[in-house]
Amino acid sequence: MTGMAERITTKLQQALAPQRLNVIDESHQHQGHGGWREGGETHFRVDIISEAFAGRSRLERHRLVNAALAQELADGVHALAIVARGPGEG
Repeated sequence: MTGMAERITTKLQQALAPQRLNVIDESHQHQGHGGWREGGETHFRVDIISEAFAGRSRLERHRLVNAALAQELADGVHALAIVARGPGEG
């Protein structure tokens, strides 16, 4: 796991106590595109299941993830794909 992926994992674990969390660095798929830089760590996919998402809309769930990762987004994460579900949603 890369440094930024570890930061993302730690922040989401602390903020949302997920039952399941996968953080995938997809930067290599965006080489030469906007926001990409040498060394990667710019484009991530997060798949997270947390009780914190129960009863919340997709937009609210994404806002919770983005709020937890505000510093990482400011520090160079260009793109963040989010799949956020509550328990029992898959």
